[in-house]
Amino acid sequence: MSVSVFVPSHITGFFNIRNDDNPLVNGSCGAGFLLNKGVTTSIKKTSKDETSIKINGKIDKRNETIIHEVLKLLDIEDSFKINQSVEVPIGAGFGTSAASALGTAIGISNILDLNHDMIKSGQIAHQAEIKLGSGLGDVIAELGKGIVLRTKPGAPGIGEISCFNNETIYVACKTFGEIETSDIIQDPHYKKVISDVGLNLTKKFIKNPSVDKFLDYSYKFSTDTNLMSKEVSNLIDYLNERDNILGSSMAMLGNTVFSFAYNEDAFENLEVDIYEIDNFGVKYD
Repeated sequence: MSVSVFVPSHITGFFNIRNDDNPLVNGSCGAGFLLNKGVTTSIKKTSKDETSIKINGKIDKRNETIIHEVLKLLDIEDSFKINQSVEVPIGAGFGTSAASALGTAIGISNILDLNHDMIKSGQIAHQAEIKLGSGLGDVIAELGKGIVLRTKPGAPGIGEISCFNNETIYVACKTFGEIETSDIIQDPHYKKVISDVGLNLTKKFIKNPSVDKFLDYSYKFSTDTNLMSKEVSNLIDYLNERDNILGSSMAMLGNTVFSFAYNEDAFENLEVDIYEIDNFGVKYD
């Protein structure tokens, strides 16, 4: 028996950190969006003595750490063959570690008939993220659809989200390299700046959420927190001057630019990856 789980990737536009000793309560509030490309986790039970993991067809010790953490939290003795296909850049603000953790938790539950619902699987994935410092709010967001507003921090079932936007929006992304998420969210200076700026923007956004405001607040967050590299800043400025671009900003936390448009032609002749906002959510068979 084998199981395949697709989890959409998630890009955060702005956020604020809410630390708590309880990992299920620890998390973030803010807003982001889901992409129609993400992480597909394929799992097959095996009779071998240990679990084998490949990411994009290769052994990847660094990025398989989150999978091992999920297996540890599940506390099971079975062995599996796990293959993950990652369709977006890793370590660049696309929430791939959360998608990896969530896909693994859902897949193992299904293949072993653990009867875990999405909330339980999400809680396991969230705890793995918190333990490794690889994310705060991506797991709960990746259980949503479209543009996702995180109104209460924490794991699924504890944190709260609201989703909006059912229209087709094209998203262009350009990645200039990786940012180690844990280096930012565990740094006292950045934690304070992010929380102060992000809290104010989140409060405003909750009152009147819209695509335009999401883009405006995301750009303000990226400038006010001083997290943008020169390459990111220059490309955002260039994109925002083009016709038919709704707005552009930086993926949090990654050295990546994202830009919205209603027409794919708005990104013509640009060296960018083009996606669509995902309005379907997690899928598995």
